[in-house]
Amino acid sequence: MNSFYSIEELKLLGLKSFGEHVLISKKASIYSPGKMEIGNHVRIDDFCILSGEIKLGNYIHLSAFTALYGRFGIEMLDYSGVSPNCMIFSASDDFGGDYMINPMIPKEFTNVSGGKVLISKHVQIGAACVLMPAITIGEGSVVAAMSFVNKNLEDWGIYGGVPAKLLKTRDKGLLEKAKKLEARNYDA
Repeated sequence: MNSFYSIEELKLLGLKSFGEHVLISKKASIYSPGKMEIGNHVRIDDFCILSGEIKLGNYIHLSAFTALYGRFGIEMLDYSGVSPNCMIFSASDDFGGDYMINPMIPKEFTNVSGGKVLISKHVQIGAACVLMPAITIGEGSVVAAMSFVNKNLEDWGIYGGVPAKLLKTRDKGLLEKAKKLEARNYDA
């Protein structure tokens, strides 16, 4: 028994689009599939939750128990990944006390704000991280496990903490491997 959807089953999910070699666990929960675009060579593991406007590039991996809440949009560019137990929010309720909090409450009693989350190429998000709305994780950056990201992170840094801050810069050596992989795929 295969734990990933077959191509025929993927077509029945109603995704806006999906590429080649897409592996989505049958144990993942997908809400609003018509708003989701999935590239080539993407794997979504068990117990992931995907909701709202989500665009996944090529060579993406979402590890088990990861949640992407894309009300205002989440985009992951090529070669990026999210480790287990992460939560990525593109929207947030107003917890100040002037508004009610709950998706079942009529909109006139709530104050939801947010913005698109962009995870750039070659980014890895460590286990149990939380990413807040309206942020960009710069190309090649890594976020250490159990970090809280509430602002933009620059390119090619290693970030960690609550809130996340720059710990050190990251080498760009993997870019040569990416060029070789891309050349191999174009020759196929």
